[in-house]
Amino acid sequence: MTSAFQAITTLSGTACALPLPHVDTDQIMPKQFLKGIDRQGLAQGFLHDMRFDAAGQARNDFVLNQAPWTEAKFLITGANFGCGSSREHAVWGMRELGIRCVLGTSFGGIFSDNCMRNGVPALVLPVAEVDRLMALAMDPQRCQMALDLAAQTLHTPADDQTLRFDIDPLHQEMLLLGLDAVGMSLTHAQDIRDFEARHLKANPWVVPPAATETHHGSLL
Repeated sequence: MTSAFQAITTLSGTACALPLPHVDTDQIMPKQFLKGIDRQGLAQGFLHDMRFDAAGQARNDFVLNQAPWTEAKFLITGANFGCGSSREHAVWGMRELGIRCVLGTSFGGIFSDNCMRNGVPALVLPVAEVDRLMALAMDPQRCQMALDLAAQTLHTPADDQTLRFDIDPLHQEMLLLGLDAVGMSLTHAQDIRDFEARHLKANPWVVPPAATETHHGSLL
């Protein structure tokens, strides 16, 4: 079965701190980046108005434009990150920029679900842990982290701490396998075929007589 995105089992790299609360999806991915029919250029759109000025020049004072955070794989966010409209482009752009995990005390519900369905764990942690991670992420000498999704742990070498996090088992399996909702459904393809055959046998009237001659017995 073809993966919908790159599976994530472990992840190590730089964490970036973005402590602003209530950053909505309009800010994460401004409307002018929603015009294309593919995902090309969406990395440029991620937090565009924070990262670039009106002339399109990078803002040197914004964290994602500064080393080592230009290579960030983790984003430590303020409360309610990803609130607002349901644009999936927000997650696509974040992932295309290289960020593969977001951590915070809370996220917009649809944004969080979009993250999980697109290979980006959105992990909800206690306030004290987010504060600790935020402080580490702000220090260029201490901002490295390592995620083990199967073990549900996040290790920070700078203070040698390992925290355990909770994640919905279905979302965890999707991320580990690199499968979206359709892909996960198709892991049960044989069960679906078997059900369909039983249902059609018990209820032959649901298929018009003319269609019966060409019906092959499965929608899969």
